[in-house]
Amino acid sequence: MIRKTHLRPADIRGVGRLAIDATLGLTRLIETMHHNIASAPGPLGKYTQEPTKGITGLVYRTIQGTTRLVGSGIDALLGQLVPFLEPHLSASSGTREALLAALNGVLGDHLAASANPLAITMRLRREGKPLTLSAPDLAAHLPRPGGKILILVHGLCMNDLQWRRNGHDHGAALAEAAGFTPLYLHYNSGRHVSTNGHDFAELLEDLLRAWPVPVEELVIIGHSMGGLLARSAFHYGERGGQAWPKQLRKLVFLGTPHEGAPLERGGNWVNVVLEISPYTAALARLAKIRSAGITDLRHGSILDEDWRHGDRFAHAKGRKNATPLPQGVQCFAAGVTIAQADDDPGESILGDGLVPLRSALGQHKDKRLALDFPASRQWVGHGLNHMDLLDDAGVYAQLRRWLG
Repeated sequence: MIRKTHLRPADIRGVGRLAIDATLGLTRLIETMHHNIASAPGPLGKYTQEPTKGITGLVYRTIQGTTRLVGSGIDALLGQLVPFLEPHLSASSGTREALLAALNGVLGDHLAASANPLAITMRLRREGKPLTLSAPDLAAHLPRPGGKILILVHGLCMNDLQWRRNGHDHGAALAEAAGFTPLYLHYNSGRHVSTNGHDFAELLEDLLRAWPVPVEELVIIGHSMGGLLARSAFHYGERGGQAWPKQLRKLVFLGTPHEGAPLERGGNWVNVVLEISPYTAALARLAKIRSAGITDLRHGSILDEDWRHGDRFAHAKGRKNATPLPQGVQCFAAGVTIAQADDDPGESILGDGLVPLRSALGQHKDKRLALDFPASRQWVGHGLNHMDLLDDAGVYAQLRRWLG
């Protein structure tokens, strides 16, 4: 029996690196506040991000230098010990998977950029186990792989194991009812959606090339951010002349914030308010800890061009490029609201608690940015929240109708 662990030696090394990064960041924040307060500006005066000087500056530089020296020494020591301590036969526990997914959602871009061992590497998995994309390995590890492939893509701060909720898994249920072979994408949701989109497109190309039997159809279900990732991957796969977009038959979105999420827009206002005064401007750095993946949710950004040429924390009305639904692919949108009925005046405001109903259905006041889902390919559920999309019987019944 394979033992499941909550903590691995490599995790300790990753947490150590993160602690050092946090100490350095906090020291810089305090130094900036010290400098601005010492210069005694007016409440709405100009502020600076410059380091302090003289003896005070020397103290801060000494703290940072010592932190880096001690941190690099600890990291080097753990790097030598990890190969001997890593339990080769242990499987990751559900608790560990959930914590890593949440951490990657919030700080994933930093973890990836700093090569932190806690950063999640994009993979296709089954029952939490990564698949090697070669025909012999797929044939050996998949029970009776068929020609109908179903890819399930999780949302922000989540992982592939969380498709099973309250004993139900859309993928497993559709495998039994409609003959699909389900695979689950596991990825770092803190990276830019478009960065993950490039990688997902390459991964799907490798998968279809290695699939051990002829492919009849490819279907993708994306929950929340997962739907944005699927659209991004299709865009880059088609633009790159890859083969898999021609095999994609259906694309289902469950609570996907196509037109953005108001919670991230609210978080962006925190930056604006904090930067008004020089006495609080340094604290705006704390609001800017959130990952690139999170800021992409402000307007539902799925392309490199949406973020590459500007400050992703700048308050703006949105520079999102129009990206229509994939042509030649049947696209379906399911949105839910915690309102109990469609005549509830709060339906459009409440949404599912995270994503407004209009955003989930691709509706936008600017027709250029609106997504054209036919009425027959839209579904709305009432009295449900964002997570209920994963296990609600009504949602699954609609999936059966769309995919069966």
